[in-house]
Amino acid sequence: MDRFTEAEMFVKTIEAGSITAAAEALSVDKSGVSRRLKSLEQRLGIKLLNRSTRMLSLTDAGRSYYERAQGLLRAWREMEDDASGADCALAGPIRIAAPLSFGLSQLGPALIDFQHDHPDIALDVDFSDRKVDLIAEGIDLAVRIGRLDDSALVARKLADVRMLCAASPDWLEHHGPVQSIDDLNGAPELSYRLRTARSWPYRAPDGQRGTLSTTSVMQASNGDFLTDAAIAGLGIVIQPDFILCDAVRAGQLLPMLPDYIFDAPSVYAVWSPTRHMPRRVRMLVDTLADRFGGIAPWSLAAR
Repeated sequence: MDRFTEAEMFVKTIEAGSITAAAEALSVDKSGVSRRLKSLEQRLGIKLLNRSTRMLSLTDAGRSYYERAQGLLRAWREMEDDASGADCALAGPIRIAAPLSFGLSQLGPALIDFQHDHPDIALDVDFSDRKVDLIAEGIDLAVRIGRLDDSALVARKLADVRMLCAASPDWLEHHGPVQSIDDLNGAPELSYRLRTARSWPYRAPDGQRGTLSTTSVMQASNGDFLTDAAIAGLGIVIQPDFILCDAVRAGQLLPMLPDYIFDAPSVYAVWSPTRHMPRRVRMLVDTLADRFGGIAPWSLAAR
């Protein structure tokens, strides 16, 4: 048995969690897997696995070998995938990381459609607002919103996002109409906790720039919750249009000073330049760019 197959059997054993499960996945005898693992350790002259009656665990050397072998096997499969070109079926895993609110409301439907069109691709999606380490966590593709500060990543712009300032009809009736930016100074804001800035730079319709200072009366790490709080009349929100669009279209929230630009973030697909990009991942990026390009589905101008 060649070294490639030995490495593949070792990786499959770790991924499956046991020799028995690996043997079933590879359609070989359990004793054959066990013999090959021992043979691999003897050839390398190191112990890769700690064995017990209930479980397997990696030694430090085993963990290093597993990570390197996993990467080599992935690169090998991607090389064959590229070599076969258009005649090769789109198949294999794609690990994706995306912000929670955008992921559920906008990316989720796009991924469902993509999976439906390509049933042999296995999507593994992490919806979280934390900033993942693509290389350390083995992420093929991440979707990020804002201004990119990591020059080590490759990025492709998918769409623009606009920040909307909005409040409920009840709040506006109680506090009076907002006719100028000065009417919002000190207003009670329902603010996104992960945003570090405590004020809002803006550009007025005439091009003049300034800063809006509000009073945070509630903080949360999820924009959908803050939207619900704004609908309940607890304060104003300044949130991305992909979060507020449904509430605005339903009349639950009313935009204020729509000609003012509070921010101009963008949606990006990002990936590591050190990892080969399989054709299936490139296809997903192209699909998302086509779906979100032009007038994005969450834009109030879309309907």
